[in-house]
Amino acid sequence: MPKRKLGILLSTPPENKNLKTVLALIDEALRQDVQPYLYLVDEGVKNIREDAIEALCKQGLKLFLCAYGAHQYDIPVNDKGVFGGLVVLSDLLKGCDRFVALN
Repeated sequence: MPKRKLGILLSTPPENKNLKTVLALIDEALRQDVQPYLYLVDEGVKNIREDAIEALCKQGLKLFLCAYGAHQYDIPVNDKGVFGGLVVLSDLLKGCDRFVALN
């Protein structure tokens, strides 16, 4: 049986309480053997600098960022996540069993 997939979109900056919710969702997904995917957009791209996100990536989180948003907030392309656009987001929406947006 294929692994279930949870997609999460986060558009708010690190100081917003949504980050705590997202981290808890990802942590629980990993514990339940569900593959989590996180797409950071708008001010949400600033969360790439959070140590907790990096730690979850090491545990299995698949991280995606809006390339345009990253450019807007002076975040250089790096190997912490996959930088893309709406096509990547669309593919995540289609490919995940559940999708949650926090904005």
